Amino acid sequence: MEKAIERQRVLLQHLQPNSSNPILSSLTHQSTDLTASLCFAGSSSHGESGTSEDDVVIVAAYRTAICKAKRGGFKDTLPDDLLATVLKAVTEKTNMDPGEVGEIVVGTVLAPGSERAIECRMAAFYAGFPETVPLRTVNRQCSSGLQAVADVAAYIKAGFYDIGIGAGLECMTHDHISRPRKINPKVETFAQARDCHLPMGITSENVAQRYGVTRLEQDQAAVESHKRAAAAVAAGKFREEIVPVSTKIVDPKTGVEKKIIVSVDEGIRPNTNLTDLAKLKPAFKKDGSTTAGNASQVSDGAAAVLLMKRRVALQKGLPIFGIFRSFAAVGVDPAVMGVGPAFAIPAAVKSAGLELGNIDLFEINEAFASQYVYSCKKLALDPRKVNVSGGAIALGHPLGATGARCVATLLNEMKRRGKDCRFGVISMCIGSGMGAAAVLERGDC
Repeated sequence: MEKAIERQRVLLQHLQPNSSNPILSSLTHQSTDLTASLCFAGSSSHGESGTSEDDVVIVAAYRTAICKAKRGGFKDTLPDDLLATVLKAVTEKTNMDPGEVGEIVVGTVLAPGSERAIECRMAAFYAGFPETVPLRTVNRQCSSGLQAVADVAAYIKAGFYDIGIGAGLECMTHDHISRPRKINPKVETFAQARDCHLPMGITSENVAQRYGVTRLEQDQAAVESHKRAAAAVAAGKFREEIVPVSTKIVDPKTGVEKKIIVSVDEGIRPNTNLTDLAKLKPAFKKDGSTTAGNASQVSDGAAAVLLMKRRVALQKGLPIFGIFRSFAAVGVDPAVMGVGPAFAIPAAVKSAGLELGNIDLFEINEAFASQYVYSCKKLALDPRKVNVSGGAIALGHPLGATGARCVATLLNEMKRRGKDCRFGVISMCIGSGMGAAAVLERGDC
């Protein structure tokens, strides 16, 4: 009993906000009140190896290709089939017995909670998991996939189980962003509560206006995203992380079904250029700067990450793909929710015992070019270290899957770069005014 109580105490320390933590008290912003929830999943020092048998390590991370919603390769694919593909991949490719997994946590956003939770449970059965493996879903908007991975890391660190899967899923073909059925009239007297209902595109315009991010800067970011993503595809960089999906596509005119294999991201436009982007009209505000060309794409996709204690991975002879070092979620002004990464990243980096200068690579979700540009400028990040294989403007942004997708993309790039690339960060903004970030360390493979 005492051991169980101690485990619960440790878990709560990981998952609950701690206002007395010195990491939090050091984070301030001139116009944004911040709160943070931190998760420490291993000890790290940039001067020492810092390895421990109790480290939470990542042994596999895979994703589907990302397809255009409503008209892409997954338009006729059910969500549970997408998720089943990646769940099966992380166990089959590691020769893991699915029955050894302590829990599956799936980040997902748009579908009704209970309905999607049932679909995810169904997907686990399709993927070969026995009834004894529990599953739950988590929704922290665009960070849901990363939150799922962080939740599993925290549970492993707390000793609740030794092996878990953090995954992400979104089918924006089937599920749509909708407004609340009835809005509480109290929002008229609580400005920040009212701003939680702002369309995401308007918050992007707010960031651009408040912080002086120009249309040209946003379009330049979009061009670079497509350019880098196209180069990554040409170099075969995504082949190691993408699991081909055998599915079908239905001709909307004839109803004829055609079997296909989807293995390539659909949204990348190699010929994207400033001249063409400048012709696009603002999408959310007549005199605005956010367009369909400098915002993330509406997409379908899934990803899964297999985590476990280091000692378990060693016992099984599995290569250490990465180490989960820290996670932080922060609160920011809902009216400019896109600034979240600028504050979540320092929180996560500091909780890992590091400084920004120690980070070799960044994967920052490009929900909108305005907030992406702002976050990079605010933190003075080296452009050569950020989204080196493109981001959501080119690849797409299946909301609940993006965080888990970024784990696969980041760790594969760190593996390619070798020992000179040790630490990486994943981060994104979150609707209603938050940001999330995680620090990963390159593994032994």
